[in-house]
Amino acid sequence: MKLSRKRILSFTAIFFLIVLFFTVVYLKSVADYKRSVKETTFRNLDIINVPDGVYVGEYDVGFVYAKVEVTVQNGVITNIDILEHKNGRGSRAEVVVDRIIEEQKIDVDAVSGATNSSTVIKKAVENALTGEK
Repeated sequence: MKLSRKRILSFTAIFFLIVLFFTVVYLKSVADYKRSVKETTFRNLDIINVPDGVYVGEYDVGFVYAKVEVTVQNGVITNIDILEHKNGRGSRAEVVVDRIIEEQKIDVDAVSGATNSSTVIKKAVENALTGEK
């Protein structure tokens, strides 16, 4: 079965257009992800006003996702369990929960090399404590 030169060029052009389409979609997804992380803000939440309990929260910016369980006792965060964490190609940032517990605030310093994951985990903790999605 011999393919004509015209048919080979048609297949090549279609293949190129498909690759170009998926590249554009991927680059837009990356841009949206970066914008979402950059636009993430934190409230000045006073932990002492959070009733005792166990709270679940999550935050998703596309390439990075976190779901956490936060325990509060007597106005103090006593434990944070990371139930799920998708960190894409970046470094893991699980130690950021230790900083939150130690400092008793959400907006702590990010883990070096894992800034985006740190931001997502911190926002998941905030969402747990505020009941936001």
